[in-house]
Amino acid sequence: MAADWMWARRSWEKWAGKHVGASGKPVKAALLLNYDPTGPSRLLPVVAEQEGTELKAVDLLAFLDFVRRNNLQMEFFSIGSNQYLVTSIHEHWFCARCVNAVQPEGEGVIIMEIGAYLYDGSLGSASQAMVAVDQFAWHFNRRTH
Repeated sequence: MAADWMWARRSWEKWAGKHVGASGKPVKAALLLNYDPTGPSRLLPVVAEQEGTELKAVDLLAFLDFVRRNNLQMEFFSIGSNQYLVTSIHEHWFCARCVNAVQPEGEGVIIMEIGAYLYDGSLGSASQAMVAVDQFAWHFNRRTH
């Protein structure tokens, strides 16, 4: 288990260094949660890694309740002070647009389930961010499955 965690951490650091950042990178902020939506609700998720944000597990409880209810197209959800509306749903991931963004070009998130992890990546350019997220998921799943 410790070896897998060390591998996950190195993979995250390598990926985040290339793809996450404020200027010129496709993803502005990223968060990797160790979370099992089928587990007991009393168990808090663990913020395994994050870049460009400083959220704590307790900050994500409303979002995780939203994921657990699985009513993605009928409700808004919040992460921090931003409120989101789901715009597309796929097999293991969904995209959402920020409805209270202050940037004229808007903001959004990609939420992806990667094994026992949830990835939340705040977007710059949606298409570039999706490529970056997909690269991380492919690399991560290759090792853990």
